[in-house]
Amino acid sequence: MTLRLGISIGDPNGIGPEVTLKTLHHFADRPELELIPIGDSDLLRNEADHLSLPPPSQILTSDIPFPLSAPGDISEKAGLASASWVERGIRACLEQELSGLITAPIHKEAWNRAGIPFPGHTELLAERCQTKQFGMMLMGKGLRVMLATRHIPLQHVATAVTETEIRTAVNLLLDGLALLGIPSPRIAICGLNPHAGDGGALGTEERDWIQPLITTLQSEGAPVSGPHPADTVFHQAVHQKAFDAVVALYHDQGLAPLKLWAFDEGVNVTLGLPIIRTSPDHGTAFGIAGKGIAKPDSMIAAVEAAAELAGKESPWADPA
Repeated sequence: MTLRLGISIGDPNGIGPEVTLKTLHHFADRPELELIPIGDSDLLRNEADHLSLPPPSQILTSDIPFPLSAPGDISEKAGLASASWVERGIRACLEQELSGLITAPIHKEAWNRAGIPFPGHTELLAERCQTKQFGMMLMGKGLRVMLATRHIPLQHVATAVTETEIRTAVNLLLDGLALLGIPSPRIAICGLNPHAGDGGALGTEERDWIQPLITTLQSEGAPVSGPHPADTVFHQAVHQKAFDAVVALYHDQGLAPLKLWAFDEGVNVTLGLPIIRTSPDHGTAFGIAGKGIAKPDSMIAAVEAAAELAGKESPWADPA
């Protein structure tokens, strides 16, 4: 059976169009995968010519064209265009025109300038899919990281991390790992403070409510442990194989080690959606946009992950 997967090309002024075309070329001899870029036709054909690659045979477009590309430019037009391409991909998945969506990086400032009322892909996807409980799981080279909170300022983290957020992250992660063929995982939960609070010397959140929550989750049968100091738990997960996944309480706590370990192969999977969505674990890379030197490895890994997940029954799919 052929899987039809869409790739929204991201901010047109970043490396998204380039890595999308390189990824299409990489999978050209895989007849079981039909990859369809979602973006501006002229932009993609011009970029293909620039890269000396064949132009896409199919392109899904939106009603917001973006005929000119200015590599590295943060613009309202680029924000509007990239958001419209994501929206087109979401609709195609919900209408079963596509089996999954892979999203190239957007630029959050461009979205903000364009008045897009979402901090990123994840929140837009959840809104359009009418999903209340959702989250980001990132994986690469054997490391899997689930975020309890996502794109919020660091000064708000201590109040944003709650029992509900951690419990939701654990439940989504359990379903996501089962989907990946890991039905009996070992999950580590990070502490919030340095050294997981050092018994209250460096903060009391671990003692006051994170440890009691973990004890409650364990009593309910969840395979979790912690709170673990974030400065050692990723080493234990990667090099000692002590854990199958780590729940990080805030963005950089989880993504800094993941990107250090697997930057070129990292993949983001949105858990909780009725559709399959993955993305490469890098940004728009404006500094190298238009130079033809962007590596497609993470996008290729995102396609492979989407193909694997699209071939399985999702625990969050709407009942037929």
